[in-house]
Amino acid sequence: MEKQEKSNSRWQRCKQWLSGLSFRTGVIVLALCIPFYILSFAQMALPISAKAKGALWVVLFGLAKTFQYGGLTILGVDGWKRLKARFARRKSSGRD
Repeated sequence: MEKQEKSNSRWQRCKQWLSGLSFRTGVIVLALCIPFYILSFAQMALPISAKAKGALWVVLFGLAKTFQYGGLTILGVDGWKRLKARFARRKSSGRD
């Protein structure tokens, strides 16, 4: 029971630290998930064994998910709304 409380406490501290980072940092971390998603599937075209491809996919896809969830944690709900509003303004003004 004590071990679970300790891990919850660590998670809460980590989450609090991440949410204290800036909006810009959150956007950068969130943007880093895109190349890792691309790499996780592009590596399937490499002429290597299926086991190596599987291991690469797990690592690269895991990194993509880590950056995605880390970026969303940094941004938080308000930052996510701010980011969506920025893209909506850009789209409505005709700039892509």
